[in-house]
Amino acid sequence: MRFSSHGCGEAVLLIHGMPTNGHLWDDVVRLLSRSYQCFAVDLPGKHGTPFVPYGPSYFKEVADQIEQVRIRSRVECWHVVGHDGGAAIAVQYAHYYPQRVRCLSLLSPAVFSDLRPPFPLSLLRIPILGEILAPLVHILFWQIIMRRAMPNACTAAQRESFQSEFVGLSAPWQFMQLVRWGKPEMVFKDFPQILRNLTCPTLLIHGSRDVLPASFARRASEMIPHSKLAMFDSGHFIPLEQSDKVAATLDELFRLRAARNDVATLVHV
Repeated sequence: MRFSSHGCGEAVLLIHGMPTNGHLWDDVVRLLSRSYQCFAVDLPGKHGTPFVPYGPSYFKEVADQIEQVRIRSRVECWHVVGHDGGAAIAVQYAHYYPQRVRCLSLLSPAVFSDLRPPFPLSLLRIPILGEILAPLVHILFWQIIMRRAMPNACTAAQRESFQSEFVGLSAPWQFMQLVRWGKPEMVFKDFPQILRNLTCPTLLIHGSRDVLPASFARRASEMIPHSKLAMFDSGHFIPLEQSDKVAATLDELFRLRAARNDVATLVHV
Protein backbone atom coordinates (compact mmCIF):
# COMPACT_ATOMS: atom_id res chain seq x y z
CA MET A 1 0.00 0.00 0.00
CA ARG A 2 1.42 3.36 -1.04
CA PHE A 3 1.34 6.22 1.42
CA SER A 4 2.92 9.57 2.20
CA SER A 5 4.09 10.78 5.61
CA HIS A 6 4.57 14.36 6.78
CA GLY A 7 5.25 16.03 10.12
CA CYS A 8 5.98 14.63 13.56
CA GLY A 9 4.02 14.04 16.74
CA GLU A 10 1.03 11.79 17.37
CA ALA A 11 0.21 9.78 14.24
CA VAL A 12 -2.88 10.49 12.12
CA LEU A 13 -4.06 8.09 9.39
CA LEU A 14 -6.06 9.68 6.55
CA ILE A 15 -8.10 7.46 4.21
CA HIS A 16 -9.63 8.76 0.98
CA GLY A 17 -12.80 7.53 -0.72
CA MET A 18 -13.97 7.08 -4.33
CA PRO A 19 -12.85 8.33 -6.88
CA THR A 20 -10.04 10.21 -5.12
CA ASN A 21 -6.61 9.29 -3.79
CA GLY A 22 -4.31 10.37 -0.98
CA HIS A 23 -3.99 13.87 -2.46
CA LEU A 24 -7.51 14.54 -1.19
CA TRP A 25 -5.87 15.36 2.14
CA ASP A 26 -3.03 17.62 0.90
CA ASP A 27 -4.38 20.83 2.45
CA VAL A 28 -5.44 19.12 5.68
CA VAL A 29 -2.01 17.48 5.96
CA ARG A 30 -0.27 20.82 5.38
CA LEU A 31 -2.04 22.19 8.47
CA LEU A 32 -2.09 19.13 10.73
CA SER A 33 1.54 18.18 10.09
CA ARG A 34 2.62 21.18 12.16
CA SER A 35 1.65 19.18 15.25
CA TYR A 36 1.11 15.59 14.05
CA GLN A 37 2.68 12.95 11.85
CA CYS A 38 0.16 12.52 9.03
CA PHE A 39 -0.08 9.36 6.92
CA ALA A 40 -2.21 9.61 3.75
CA VAL A 41 -2.69 6.18 2.18
CA ASP A 42 -3.70 5.27 -1.36
CA LEU A 43 -6.33 2.54 -1.31
CA PRO A 44 -6.08 -0.53 -3.60
CA GLY A 45 -6.28 0.38 -7.28
CA LYS A 46 -5.37 4.01 -6.64
CA HIS A 47 -2.11 5.88 -7.30
CA GLY A 48 0.09 2.80 -7.61
CA THR A 49 -1.35 0.61 -4.85
CA PRO A 50 -2.19 -2.78 -6.45
CA PHE A 51 -5.87 -3.49 -7.04
CA VAL A 52 -7.60 -5.88 -4.63
CA PRO A 53 -10.66 -7.69 -6.07
CA TYR A 54 -13.91 -6.96 -4.27
CA GLY A 55 -15.28 -9.85 -2.25
CA PRO A 56 -16.35 -10.94 1.25
CA SER A 57 -12.81 -10.50 2.60
CA TYR A 58 -12.12 -7.12 0.95
CA PHE A 59 -12.40 -4.98 4.09
CA LYS A 60 -10.25 -7.36 6.12
CA GLU A 61 -7.57 -7.43 3.42
CA VAL A 62 -7.44 -3.63 3.23
CA ALA A 63 -7.42 -3.32 7.04
CA ASP A 64 -4.49 -5.74 7.13
CA GLN A 65 -2.63 -3.67 4.51
CA ILE A 66 -3.15 -0.54 6.62
CA GLU A 67 -1.90 -2.41 9.67
CA GLN A 68 1.27 -3.27 7.75
CA VAL A 69 1.75 0.46 7.05
CA ARG A 70 1.51 1.09 10.80
CA ILE A 71 4.02 -1.63 11.61
CA ARG A 72 6.51 -0.54 8.92
CA SER A 73 6.22 3.06 10.12
CA ARG A 74 6.76 2.03 13.76
CA VAL A 75 3.57 3.68 14.92
CA GLU A 76 2.11 2.35 18.17
CA CYS A 77 -1.40 3.73 17.57
CA TRP A 78 -2.98 6.57 15.61
CA HIS A 79 -6.02 8.72 15.07
CA VAL A 80 -7.96 7.42 12.05
CA VAL A 81 -9.87 9.67 9.63
CA GLY A 82 -11.87 8.51 6.60
CA HIS A 83 -13.90 10.24 3.88
CA ASP A 84 -16.73 8.71 1.81
CA GLY A 85 -15.84 5.05 1.15
CA GLY A 86 -12.69 5.64 3.16
CA ALA A 87 -14.96 6.09 6.18
CA ALA A 88 -16.09 2.48 5.69
CA ILE A 89 -12.45 1.38 5.59
CA ALA A 90 -11.76 3.40 8.76
CA VAL A 91 -14.68 1.73 10.55
CA GLN A 92 -13.47 -1.72 9.55
CA TYR A 93 -9.90 -0.95 10.62
CA ALA A 94 -11.19 0.21 14.01
CA HIS A 95 -13.24 -2.99 14.17
CA TYR A 96 -10.32 -5.32 13.45
CA TYR A 97 -7.62 -3.33 15.27
CA PRO A 98 -9.39 -1.38 18.05
CA GLN A 99 -6.28 -1.22 20.21
CA ARG A 100 -4.51 0.78 17.50
CA VAL A 101 -7.10 3.56 17.19
CA ARG A 102 -7.05 6.59 19.48
CA CYS A 103 -9.86 8.59 17.85
CA LEU A 104 -12.04 8.03 14.81
CA SER A 105 -13.44 10.70 12.48
CA LEU A 106 -15.80 9.89 9.60
CA LEU A 107 -16.45 12.52 6.92
CA SER A 108 -19.46 11.98 4.60
CA PRO A 109 -19.69 8.38 5.84
CA ALA A 110 -20.81 5.89 3.18
CA VAL A 111 -21.53 3.03 5.56
CA PHE A 112 -25.14 1.88 5.09
CA SER A 113 -26.83 -0.67 2.85
CA ASP A 114 -29.23 1.87 1.32
CA LEU A 115 -26.29 3.68 -0.30
CA ARG A 116 -26.94 4.22 -4.00
CA PRO A 117 -24.44 5.57 -6.56
CA PRO A 118 -25.59 8.88 -8.05
CA PHE A 119 -26.81 9.08 -11.62
CA PRO A 120 -25.11 8.53 -14.08
CA LEU A 121 -22.69 6.26 -12.16
CA SER A 122 -25.58 3.92 -11.46
CA LEU A 123 -25.71 3.18 -15.20
CA LEU A 124 -22.22 1.70 -15.05
CA ARG A 125 -23.41 -0.93 -12.60
CA ILE A 126 -25.88 -2.40 -15.13
CA PRO A 127 -24.36 -5.33 -17.07
CA ILE A 128 -23.88 -4.77 -20.81
CA LEU A 129 -25.44 -1.30 -20.63
CA GLY A 130 -22.56 -0.20 -18.41
CA GLU A 131 -19.99 -1.50 -20.90
CA ILE A 132 -21.71 0.36 -23.73
CA LEU A 133 -22.13 3.67 -21.88
CA ALA A 134 -18.76 3.62 -20.09
CA PRO A 135 -16.99 6.06 -22.48
CA LEU A 136 -19.86 8.58 -22.34
CA VAL A 137 -20.28 8.36 -18.55
CA HIS A 138 -16.53 8.67 -18.10
CA ILE A 139 -16.43 11.97 -19.99
CA LEU A 140 -19.59 13.27 -18.30
CA PHE A 141 -18.30 12.45 -14.84
CA TRP A 142 -14.84 13.98 -15.11
CA GLN A 143 -15.56 16.93 -17.39
CA ILE A 144 -18.87 18.06 -15.91
CA ILE A 145 -19.77 16.46 -12.58
CA MET A 146 -16.32 16.64 -10.97
CA ARG A 147 -15.66 20.15 -12.31
CA ARG A 148 -18.91 21.32 -10.72
CA ALA A 149 -18.12 19.51 -7.47
CA MET A 150 -14.59 20.98 -7.39
CA PRO A 151 -14.89 24.34 -9.20
CA ASN A 152 -12.20 26.29 -7.36
CA ALA A 153 -8.86 26.87 -9.04
CA CYS A 154 -7.10 25.84 -5.83
CA THR A 155 -8.52 22.30 -6.13
CA ALA A 156 -7.60 21.86 -9.81
CA ALA A 157 -4.35 20.03 -8.97
CA GLN A 158 -6.18 17.47 -6.84
CA ARG A 159 -8.89 16.98 -9.47
CA GLU A 160 -6.26 16.39 -12.13
CA SER A 161 -4.52 13.92 -9.82
CA PHE A 162 -7.74 11.98 -9.32
CA GLN A 163 -8.46 11.89 -13.06
CA SER A 164 -4.88 11.06 -14.05
CA GLU A 165 -5.40 7.49 -12.92
CA PHE A 166 -8.11 7.00 -15.53
CA VAL A 167 -6.44 7.80 -18.84
CA GLY A 168 -5.93 5.80 -22.02
CA LEU A 169 -8.19 3.66 -24.17
CA SER A 170 -9.18 1.35 -21.31
CA ALA A 171 -9.83 4.16 -18.79
CA PRO A 172 -13.68 4.18 -19.09
CA TRP A 173 -13.86 0.49 -18.27
CA GLN A 174 -11.30 0.80 -15.47
CA PHE A 175 -13.52 3.47 -13.98
CA MET A 176 -16.54 1.19 -14.48
CA GLN A 177 -14.71 -1.53 -12.54
CA LEU A 178 -14.19 0.89 -9.67
CA VAL A 179 -17.89 1.82 -9.62
CA ARG A 180 -18.90 -1.85 -9.57
CA TRP A 181 -17.57 -2.31 -6.04
CA GLY A 182 -20.34 -4.64 -4.88
CA LYS A 183 -23.94 -4.69 -3.73
CA PRO A 184 -24.49 -2.28 -0.81
CA GLU A 185 -26.93 -4.64 0.90
CA MET A 186 -24.16 -7.24 1.08
CA VAL A 187 -21.12 -4.98 1.55
CA PHE A 188 -22.62 -3.05 4.47
CA LYS A 189 -24.88 -5.65 6.05
CA ASP A 190 -22.70 -6.00 9.18
CA PHE A 191 -21.99 -2.30 9.63
CA PRO A 192 -24.83 -1.41 12.04
CA GLN A 193 -23.54 -3.91 14.59
CA ILE A 194 -19.92 -2.91 13.99
CA LEU A 195 -20.80 0.76 14.55
CA ARG A 196 -22.54 -0.07 17.84
CA ASN A 197 -19.45 -1.95 19.04
CA LEU A 198 -16.95 0.85 18.41
CA THR A 199 -15.31 2.02 21.63
CA CYS A 200 -13.09 4.94 20.57
CA PRO A 201 -14.22 8.59 20.64
CA THR A 202 -15.75 9.33 17.23
CA LEU A 203 -16.54 12.54 15.36
CA LEU A 204 -18.79 12.52 12.30
CA ILE A 205 -18.63 15.42 9.84
CA HIS A 206 -21.14 15.98 7.06
CA GLY A 207 -21.58 18.69 4.46
CA SER A 208 -24.85 20.61 4.26
CA ARG A 209 -24.70 20.35 0.44
CA ASP A 210 -23.36 16.82 0.31
CA VAL A 211 -24.68 14.43 -2.36
CA LEU A 212 -24.80 11.75 0.33
CA PRO A 213 -27.85 12.06 2.59
CA ALA A 214 -27.26 13.70 5.96
CA SER A 215 -29.26 10.83 7.46
CA PHE A 216 -26.20 8.61 7.01
CA ALA A 217 -24.14 10.73 9.39
CA ARG A 218 -27.03 11.10 11.84
CA ARG A 219 -27.73 7.36 11.91
CA ALA A 220 -24.05 6.56 12.39
CA SER A 221 -23.84 9.10 15.21
CA GLU A 222 -26.84 7.55 16.93
CA MET A 223 -25.32 4.06 16.68
CA ILE A 224 -21.73 4.80 17.69
CA PRO A 225 -21.13 5.23 21.44
CA HIS A 226 -19.08 8.28 22.47
CA SER A 227 -19.74 10.05 19.17
CA LYS A 228 -20.63 13.57 18.06
CA LEU A 229 -21.92 15.00 14.77
CA ALA A 230 -20.76 18.27 13.16
CA MET A 231 -22.38 19.82 10.08
CA PHE A 232 -20.16 21.93 7.80
CA ASP A 233 -21.18 24.37 5.07
CA SER A 234 -19.75 22.19 2.32
CA GLY A 235 -20.40 19.88 -0.59
CA HIS A 236 -19.16 16.32 -0.72
CA PHE A 237 -15.41 16.98 -0.82
CA ILE A 238 -15.16 18.44 2.67
CA PRO A 239 -11.34 18.02 3.02
CA LEU A 240 -10.92 20.26 -0.05
CA GLU A 241 -13.66 22.81 0.54
CA GLN A 242 -13.17 23.21 4.29
CA SER A 243 -9.57 22.12 4.86
CA ASP A 244 -8.90 24.79 7.50
CA LYS A 245 -12.01 23.91 9.48
CA VAL A 246 -11.44 20.16 9.11
CA ALA A 247 -7.86 20.48 10.39
CA ALA A 248 -8.90 22.69 13.31
CA THR A 249 -11.78 20.39 14.27
CA LEU A 250 -9.61 17.28 14.13
CA ASP A 251 -6.89 19.01 16.17
CA GLU A 252 -9.48 19.84 18.83
CA LEU A 253 -10.71 16.24 18.88
CA PHE A 254 -7.19 14.83 19.20
CA ARG A 255 -6.20 17.28 21.96
CA LEU A 256 -9.36 16.51 23.92
CA ARG A 257 -8.57 12.81 23.68
CA ALA A 258 -5.02 13.43 24.91
CA ALA A 259 -6.30 15.55 27.80
CA ARG A 260 -8.69 12.81 28.88
CA ASN A 261 -5.85 10.29 28.77
CA ASP A 262 -3.73 12.53 31.01
CA VAL A 263 -6.56 12.84 33.52
CA ALA A 264 -7.16 9.08 33.47
CA THR A 265 -3.46 8.47 34.10
CA LEU A 266 -3.42 10.87 37.05
CA VAL A 267 -6.49 9.20 38.56
CA HIS A 268 -4.94 5.76 38.09
CA VAL A 269 -1.69 6.86 39.76
